[in-house]
Amino acid sequence: MNAFQKSSRYAGFDAIIAPIASRLSALDAYIDSQVSEFEEEIQDLVRYCVANQGKRIRATLTFLSAWGGPQEPSEAVVKAAAVIELVHLATLVHDDILDEATLRRNRLTADKKYGSKIAVLLGDALFSQALKLASEFPTTDVCRAVSRATRQVCTGEIEQIFQRGNADVSLEGYYRVIRLKTAELFEVACALGAGLGGYSVEYAQAAARFGQHLGIAYQIFDDWADLVADEEAIGKTLGTDLATGKFTLPLLLLVQKMRQEGCSDQVKRLIANKLSPSELMALFAEYAIEELVRGRFMGELKQGEACLSSLPDDSSKCMLMSILYFFEPLMEAHTLSKALSV
Repeated sequence: MNAFQKSSRYAGFDAIIAPIASRLSALDAYIDSQVSEFEEEIQDLVRYCVANQGKRIRATLTFLSAWGGPQEPSEAVVKAAAVIELVHLATLVHDDILDEATLRRNRLTADKKYGSKIAVLLGDALFSQALKLASEFPTTDVCRAVSRATRQVCTGEIEQIFQRGNADVSLEGYYRVIRLKTAELFEVACALGAGLGGYSVEYAQAAARFGQHLGIAYQIFDDWADLVADEEAIGKTLGTDLATGKFTLPLLLLVQKMRQEGCSDQVKRLIANKLSPSELMALFAEYAIEELVRGRFMGELKQGEACLSSLPDDSSKCMLMSILYFFEPLMEAHTLSKALSV
């Protein structure tokens, strides 16, 4: 671990993105410039969605994967990061409709502000602009990768809808869904960054695998946070997974444990969403679900680290690895003990 990585572990996300701050500023300016590319009738709506950007983790991965030193990145890398971010924004607009969420970044979701019919089409417009930008690259590689990722994200969401209300979803089925709907975009962000940064095919493939494990870990965290985190701290509507019948990893592990103990009545109440929040937290504590979820979360991070470990040490690899020290404390920030103390 180098000195930068050590400091990043304790300073948080701001320390990780400090070296790429100018790149993220360039990204913001580029995305802002894209608002005027939309038809005048929807520019204010697009601007509202753009203002709902979060930490831009996927775009950050693009820049870290492309890192070649402190000099400014190529326009192609900034453009690729914008494509990734626009696809992500589109998925958020659609996700909030599916989850009937009210808040995103402590602001009304596009669904609640403009209505679901408009929000669906607004998400489509964001997707379309992302693909239009992807098509402008000299080769078809970027457009092909982004189109495939977009299709897989949609497939993951569709499959998750089919799985709603099904407490018998296998863990393999769960992982399949989150790899499609979340990890795929992390993966393509890393692959495009490394490729456009001029790195070898071997490096780009390793970065892509790293991104996939990071994306899986992030979705595991997000699924846990949906159940135990504080809504005001997170800044978005929580509790939607159980309310909409999504049996995510914590719930699947809980059902598995309760069935092993012969607690069929509790399983039925959980499936019917008849458990109070305090009852659910108590069951999580009784069956040590947090430890099981944390173990799988950390396992994905370790697998991601292993994907890069065989590559020669250089500044790019160190930059990409540094984001692990933002991910590691995520589960600690939203623990069961905090939920039980509320």
